[in-house]
Amino acid sequence: MSASVSRRTWPGFAAALFAGALPALAFPAPSWWWLAWVGVVPLLLVVRSAPSARTAALRAWCGMAGYVMATQYWLISSTGPLFIVLAVGLGALWLPWGVATYVLLRQPLTARRTIAAIAVLSSVWVLAEAVRSLPALGGPWALLGASQWNQPATLASASLGGVWLTSFLIVAANTAIVVVMLQRRVADRVLVAAVALACAALGPAWFWLGPEPPAGPTVRVALVQPGAIEDSGARQAAGEALTEGLRGERLDLIVWGESSVGVDVVGRPEAMAPLADLSRRVGADLLVNVDARDRTGAIRKSSVLIGPDGSRGAYSKMRLVPFGEYVPLRPLLGWATRHTKAAAEDRQRGSEPIVLHTGRGLAIGPLISFETTFSDLSREVVQRGAQLLAYQSSTSTYQGSWAQAQLASKVAVHAVEVGHPAVHTGLSGDSSAFDAGGRQLGWFDAGESGVLIVEVPLGSHTTAFQRFGNWVLAMAFSIVAGAMAMAALRIRSAQRATRRSGAAGDGVSGA
Repeated sequence: MSASVSRRTWPGFAAALFAGALPALAFPAPSWWWLAWVGVVPLLLVVRSAPSARTAALRAWCGMAGYVMATQYWLISSTGPLFIVLAVGLGALWLPWGVATYVLLRQPLTARRTIAAIAVLSSVWVLAEAVRSLPALGGPWALLGASQWNQPATLASASLGGVWLTSFLIVAANTAIVVVMLQRRVADRVLVAAVALACAALGPAWFWLGPEPPAGPTVRVALVQPGAIEDSGARQAAGEALTEGLRGERLDLIVWGESSVGVDVVGRPEAMAPLADLSRRVGADLLVNVDARDRTGAIRKSSVLIGPDGSRGAYSKMRLVPFGEYVPLRPLLGWATRHTKAAAEDRQRGSEPIVLHTGRGLAIGPLISFETTFSDLSREVVQRGAQLLAYQSSTSTYQGSWAQAQLASKVAVHAVEVGHPAVHTGLSGDSSAFDAGGRQLGWFDAGESGVLIVEVPLGSHTTAFQRFGNWVLAMAFSIVAGAMAMAALRIRSAQRATRRSGAAGDGVSGA
């Protein structure tokens, strides 16, 4: 590459990197939720202005690498240089989006091309989010739709199609805004602006006009947050002391954070007895979280529900954090443990979601840490009869970063998706609770220690997402497949026309 070409190319990549990072401010901790509805516009303009489809794809790649780095910067402390590899690898999923942006947002912006741009670019974005959400690739962190977690009105679209629909609408609105900026005819601008407003208004319209969760009983739940304590014994002792102070509070459930207990209480009766006695004294069941070797010698993370008489059941974590709790292809990638904080030994997975029942008949769907990010798990535990989603996490490794608030905010998204209330206890923060409509019931910041008591209404309803699942992904795939088929037909038709023209020219020449 010549020096002159480099001077023209690198400013575009730098602009894409900055533009891609901009929407990160829509997520916790800044939580400028409104920015998501316009924050993709700069990246669209930078990618669209590329001199070729190839350069547009590379700009999109740079932009989304910047997005990953800005939203998950906190991973640097545990992954080191591998973080750059992660960001670049995930950003590559948006290469097709860059090509589509270049092709569909060029002049002339006809009505057909405008409709195609809004539908196709939103679909490609959502499909890229779906691929990056695979557990082995790190899971669904910072999905664009999740930026609306603190606005129940705009988040309401998630009850129709999950967080995927909210992401689709946000990208569609951003694309429509770009078209408004590029259109020359006033009438076309007005029409496309109406499309952008319709995308932004769908959630609020459903929030105000859609079904409300029916009134139901209320339960009192205590979320115990002892803080960042490294020693497991001291951590459990702090949790016990905070729980002891809840005597007389007339609670229905007490939830501890992930790794709050460092011994196998199910396999060791002498370790279970003090916790069962604590449950009896405070008058409520305890949902603790065990991170320890079991009787087989394997390490598991398990949610254990404890009543006055001992265990009422347990759930073992199914989705493990890549490198954090297991190393994929350890024979090939095991070297990473020497240079990062990757798991020296793989933890064992649970086999299936489990619903636990308290002594007072409350059905709890427990999920652990990384599992807080996945929509399908909350759907499954609700299908199995859970009345309350109960998440337990420990993000002490990333204490003081955006990671803690990002994880706690996902609870609101799942509450809306499945129409059921949800609580989340962070060992060292952030702890949170939301009703079935995504309204915040309580929030306890990281860095503080204590107990958050929330009154949780159990009123719930079956949402469209709960009933039909990931229909938005199927729609997005159909749109992209249809667009590719039409493009292939047009190219083939153009090639045939060129051949006929060439044959006619040869005939004239021969004559």
